[in-house]
Amino acid sequence: MLGHYRAGEPLSCEPLTEGLLNHGYRLATTRGRYFLKHHLDGDPGAIAPLVRQHRATAALAELGLPVAPPLADRRGRTVAVHGGRCFALHPWVEGQHRDGTQLSRAESHRLGALLGRVHRALEQVIERSPRPAPEPRAAATPVETHAVIDQLLAHIRARPRRTGFDELAEHRLLERRALLRTHAHLRPGPAEVPTEGWVHGDFHPLNLLYRTEGPVEPVAIVDWDRLGVQPRAEEAVRAACIFYLRPDGGLALGKIRAYASAYRAASGASPDELAAAVHRVWWERLNDFWMLRWHYQRSDRRADPQFPAASALVVWWTRHAPAVREAFCD
Repeated sequence: MLGHYRAGEPLSCEPLTEGLLNHGYRLATTRGRYFLKHHLDGDPGAIAPLVRQHRATAALAELGLPVAPPLADRRGRTVAVHGGRCFALHPWVEGQHRDGTQLSRAESHRLGALLGRVHRALEQVIERSPRPAPEPRAAATPVETHAVIDQLLAHIRARPRRTGFDELAEHRLLERRALLRTHAHLRPGPAEVPTEGWVHGDFHPLNLLYRTEGPVEPVAIVDWDRLGVQPRAEEAVRAACIFYLRPDGGLALGKIRAYASAYRAASGASPDELAAAVHRVWWERLNDFWMLRWHYQRSDRRADPQFPAASALVVWWTRHAPAVREAFCD
């Protein structure tokens, strides 16, 4: 496959371990270093979205945004299909990941501005076919969530030997059930139709590389596999809740305030739009158990280390809802 590119002869291929989805490899050749990405969902039907993704990132790079578009082969193709699997070859970007604890307020301000610029730029570089206004998205219902809680509790209580993870999971599930009973009346209604636009879809610390030396500046936004049309402000809120999540489950609200003010200025989002997004993402988190589903229903433990802080966040956020809203919207 490498022979289709002007990338030299392979010298080494090292798998990378970070990230939960897809596979990546650090590839060294006689002409330099590259990142080889194996798209796990890359069946033939996924090629068109990948091509659109690649064209979008190339256009973003031309606008001066920090992205690393894939390289084209001798025939101009950016998607390589080998053995029924899809691959893309990217230039290697030397950088490091940084979470919110490693960012100052000024750097958090620049992060929010970057995401706002990305959202604005995506609207410029991707054509959208005319379509009717988006249908109201139904928020999760407590009845459905209670059923999921019961299923997960049954998994835990059927285990012959319980671990510390099981104990924490059961505690959080019972806690969440009580929170849902108390706050069921706060379910977002159909009138709350968010403003949609093109978004990265998975903006978090493992998908952003910073310089290893010199000023703390992003050098590449990576992993655009979830590029799509979604509520823009909700991506901004979700990203902040990952970047600025503390180990105890709280949020670094001072840094979020700097991040959110810059995002609003760069994207044009209004405080009301951010307020609605904060409420919808809070409700989403209150009703979501994807980490426990992976653990108990798929026997996939990769997200386990994230569970303690992520599950504590819902409780902390519920108790500090006015302060969280103010940090994003003031």
